Amino acid sequence: MNRTLSIKPYGFYLIALVLFLSSCGSRKYTVRTDTKAAKAADALANLKSKPLYRFINDWTGVRYRFGGLDKSGIDCSGFAYLLEKEIYGVTLPRISRDQARFARAKSFGSLKEGDLVFFSFGGNDVDHVGVYLNNGFFVHASTNRGVIVDDINLPAYQRVLVKSGSVN
Repeated sequence: MNRTLSIKPYGFYLIALVLFLSSCGSRKYTVRTDTKAAKAADALANLKSKPLYRFINDWTGVRYRFGGLDKSGIDCSGFAYLLEKEIYGVTLPRISRDQARFARAKSFGSLKEGDLVFFSFGGNDVDHVGVYLNNGFFVHASTNRGVIVDDINLPAYQRVLVKSGSVN
């Protein structure tokens, strides 16, 4: 009885399986670095202040709640208030309009990590605030998405940006 003949058909399948599996392992995957999420992650990775990085990481995703000041919900001015107090030791007023008056005006091009950016979505008065990070990104409590890192160069923000300033 010749047993090697009965193994040969399976040998072909075994070789085909090994070639298939090895080709899957050598496939090159590329990571897109031009997406909004990748750029936001890069802005976080490039923060000079590690406590600021940890603070943002700890608060990211906390839902928006008007007048909120804790992890069950926070508004934009409450987030800026807590961040500036915990990271920089600066006590801001509680309302974004008053925070804008408190901040020393600074040109958009000279913003540094921790500076404030102010917006007016509902008219002439400041009604939203965020904290500048770097490379055109800022962190804020969005009414729709909660605490998030966003691109300030988006037209939706550029149209309503009314002031930038420093409190540090």
